[in-house]
Amino acid sequence: MRILVVYCHPVPESFCAAVRDTVVHTLERNGHRVDLMDLYAEGFDPVMPTEERRHYNEMKLENHPFPDHADRLRAAEGLLFVYPTWWYGLPAMLKGWLDRVWTPDLTFRIPDGPGPIEPLMTHVKLLGVITTCGAPRWWSYMVGHPGKRTILRGMRALCAKTCRRVFLAHYMMDKSTPQTRADYLKRVEKRLSTI
Repeated sequence: MRILVVYCHPVPESFCAAVRDTVVHTLERNGHRVDLMDLYAEGFDPVMPTEERRHYNEMKLENHPFPDHADRLRAAEGLLFVYPTWWYGLPAMLKGWLDRVWTPDLTFRIPDGPGPIEPLMTHVKLLGVITTCGAPRWWSYMVGHPGKRTILRGMRALCAKTCRRVFLAHYMMDKSTPQTRADYLKRVEKRLSTI
């Protein structure tokens, strides 16, 4: 399977980097073709300019602001997002990537008249979130786990009807220990080995 791993963390030596490496190595060891997209390392600009927003709904693929990202997204059969959960949701960089890359004519089509949008990501059969959370599990669910819902409900609606979902989180990250972090990496490896 061709899997696009979208990684978002500004600190190269963060624990998230270890999670990213575990994800990539596990997938490659199991025969998947991995495309790692490191948003900070690539210098992605998450800020949508005024004119881009004005023409967003009419955007065509040939006018995409990030053609390389669009091509990589179109080639993916699976998408895994590796990021830290900050304030219960996606880091601003990742939210900006969704805003600027998941555009009309690439990920969905807006109908001319009434009716729902048409999903265009039906080639994606695997969608996953692999994250860290400072809050405990119970509180993350109490506030609704917004990041998880954005990707595994909202974005999933644009993917294949049979798209499988993966969700892994290391809760209480701010109070983590070497043991809890090692255990989480083993959990990530074990879960991704089943794909």
